[in-house]
Order: sequence, then structure tokens, then C-alpha cells
Amino acid sequence: MGSRPTSLGALKALGYQPRTVKAEIRGNLVERLKSGKKLFPGIVGYDDTVIPQIVNALLGQQDVIFLGERGQAKSRIVRSLTGLLDEYLPIIEGTEIPESPLAPTTSHGRSLIEEQGDDLPVRWLHRDERYGEKLATPDITIADLIGEVDPIKVAEGRYLSDELTIHYGLVPRVNHGIFAINELPDLTERIQVGLLNVLEERDIQIRGHKVRLPLDVFLVATANPEDYTNRGRIITPLKDRYGAQIRTHYPEEIDQEIAILEQEAQSMADDDYSEHVPDFLKEIVAEITHHARRSPDVNQRSGVSVRASVASYETLLANAFRRALAQDEVGISPRISDLGYVVPSLQGKIEFEAMEDGHEDEITETLINDAIKTVFDRRLTLDELEPIALSFTEGFTVETGVMAPADQYETIAAGVDGFASAIDKLSDDAATRPACIEFILEGLHLSKMLNKYSVDGKTTYAE
Repeated sequence: MGSRPTSLGALKALGYQPRTVKAEIRGNLVERLKSGKKLFPGIVGYDDTVIPQIVNALLGQQDVIFLGERGQAKSRIVRSLTGLLDEYLPIIEGTEIPESPLAPTTSHGRSLIEEQGDDLPVRWLHRDERYGEKLATPDITIADLIGEVDPIKVAEGRYLSDELTIHYGLVPRVNHGIFAINELPDLTERIQVGLLNVLEERDIQIRGHKVRLPLDVFLVATANPEDYTNRGRIITPLKDRYGAQIRTHYPEEIDQEIAILEQEAQSMADDDYSEHVPDFLKEIVAEITHHARRSPDVNQRSGVSVRASVASYETLLANAFRRALAQDEVGISPRISDLGYVVPSLQGKIEFEAMEDGHEDEITETLINDAIKTVFDRRLTLDELEPIALSFTEGFTVETGVMAPADQYETIAAGVDGFASAIDKLSDDAATRPACIEFILEGLHLSKMLNKYSVDGKTTYAE
């Protein structure tokens, strides 16, 4: 900061040339593409679909609207666009909204330059300060977005027609920056017209007074496709303002869903406790969400957010941690029996189609069972598990439980032929052996090779 010019004269001497915010983003994007750096760190599954469309829109210096259901990383992408701005931008010190010292926006900025000339103080604005965001709601007013006459300034003797009487709203306050509107269709038509004027016509009318305001703003918005395309809730001129409409989507591959939940979920491990999660359990959590996205009993217009996978995974870990605390164990290793505790978090993330009360639990149980069976069929074959199934035909039974200690499962593995080789195929982590055993038993049950009886958190498998 100390090496940056602090006056207009010094800025001119440096040879600084201002750019529009869209040209600035375009230039920095070109440099990043040339260097091969990742454009949007933390965004998974969009490399071949959404990101190329974003790059095209930014290269074309177009305003963008992202269409997608909830939990498709729309807001994260929008907020990460600030990374394509210059780290610092010179602005006039003392103006109410950010203004370029070489191309002022308001009459106040121009008057300061006339009065102080090359001695005009310059402040450097960080890229994080050049982003504004607003969730669209029906009660938003023009004053919120654009501005309103400030009665205090009027009381000080200024005229209503004086531009200096305006208290600026959110959009002008991110001049030379990025402004995002979430859920754009929820803006009333009157507010949409006001937004269109300031962005297209470059003027605003407040209390009947017309004010010229040539803002330099990159406008981004998000919306649900159903609201945006089917309900007619966006005025045509504003809809036409967006140069690019980019459709987001949920992760198409299970591996992508797993990568996101691993990235976003809160870890339970610390200095005293370690996590041991077998890969097949992560697959099951991801499959539950993917099955929900295909289920006719789940409202697909609302969508099933990636947050459902993250919340389910966190719940799974939390219950395993609770068991470790109760059993005085240092390993946090979730099992199949912990999946029952995923139900409340999962039901809080999805909307069911209209039905009688009580069916939600049945649908959720079906989703979980189908996910387990899908992963079981992917990981193991019934032929290799035949020795285990034969043991049960001889009257052998196994009891598992949510709060059962880990050493209880070693007895199970030792007493049944075939368990050792099947466990080795699933995981080489000794701490996950209970999870492997429960997975094998549950898979055999769902394959109709074992019966299952559950009472008070304990489960018995028998022929």
C-alpha cells in the first residue's frame, strides 16, 4: 500500500489508465487462462459444462444470470468473481460512492478534482470491497437499491434537485465493482424498471428529479429456472439486459458428490480423536442424494441440494463420535447402523410430493436402502459372500448395534468363514472393520439372503 500513489498527480505520473469493471475482469481472466491457473477453486463438476460458458460470458463482457435449483454453487461462483478484479483500485478519497480519479461518476467527484487538482487524495480500494449482494424480496424499495433523498441534507440547505441530496443505495455503492441479486424474479416490476434505468439508461428518478448517474457495474443475478422462465415475473427489457443465461446443475457423477462433501463437511477429528471413514460409506451418502434427485416422491422442481449430502455426512460422523465418547474409543468410524440418524437431516433438506402424513419416513428409508444396495452391488458379489450366507443356514445369528463397542465385531468376524477376505476387499483400515461387517450383513439382507430384526438400536441378522 505504501508504494501506491496517494494523489491524483502521482497517479497520472505512474501512467495509470482506468478500465471498466468488465474490461478489468476480462483482462485478468485472459491472464489467468494463459497461466493455466484454476478459475474457480472449490467448484466441483463444472469444468466441462458451466465454467466454459462463464468464460465465454466474461470474455464477451456480458452481464450474467445463473439459473439453477438450490445448492448448485450459484452464490459461490458469483462471489468468487471478485478474484478476477484487480487487487486494488484507485478511487477519490471523500466521495460517497467509489469514483475513479481519472473518470469521476458524480458532480461531487468532478468538483473535488476541479478544486484540488493534482493534489486530490487517492485511496486504494481492495477487491473484496468492490462486491455487493442483495437477496431479492418483495419489500425491497428503490431507496434500497438506487437511493433516496436524504432529509438531513435537505435540512442543511440543499435543493431537492441537487444530486448531493441523494443518499445512495446498494448499487451505486459498488460502482466499479460487482453487484449480485439473488432470486431476481422476486423483485417487483416497479423495482425492476428502476434497476433497468440505472443500468441501461444511466439515469435515475428520485422524487420526480432526474439524476444522471453513469455507473460502471458488472451485474450478476441468480434465479430458479421455474421462476425465471415460466412465471413471467421478469420484465422483458431487464431479461434482455443479460447477455448470458447460464444453467447450473447438480453433480453428475458420484465421485463429484463425494469430493464436495469431503470439501465442505465439518471434521470431527481433533488431537484426541481420529476419523476412519470407509469409502463405501461416503458412496452411500452420495447415492442417497442421487436417488432422491431421481425419486418421483421428491419434489424435483425444488431440487435436492448438495447440502443434503454434506449434512448427511456430518450427521453420520457426529453419531460415530457420540459412540466413541460413550465407549471410550479414540477412533471415529461411522457404520451402516448410523445411517438411521441421517433421516432428520435429510428430511430437512428435501421437499416431498403431496402425500399422507407419515409416508416421509417410508420414502426416506427406501432411499437409504436403495443407496446401500447400489453400493453393495458395485463393491461385492453374492458368489464371494456365499460362505458367509451358508453360516447363517446352520443357525448362526449376529447382533449389531448403534452403540456396540468395536471389539464386539472382532468376535463376529472370527466366527464366520469368508468375513476376513470380504473385509479386506472393502478396506485395509482396521478401525473400519465394524463398518465393513455391518455393510456386508445389510447387503445380504437387502439381497434377500438374510433376515433382519431391529429393536431399540440393536439389530439381529439371521437366516
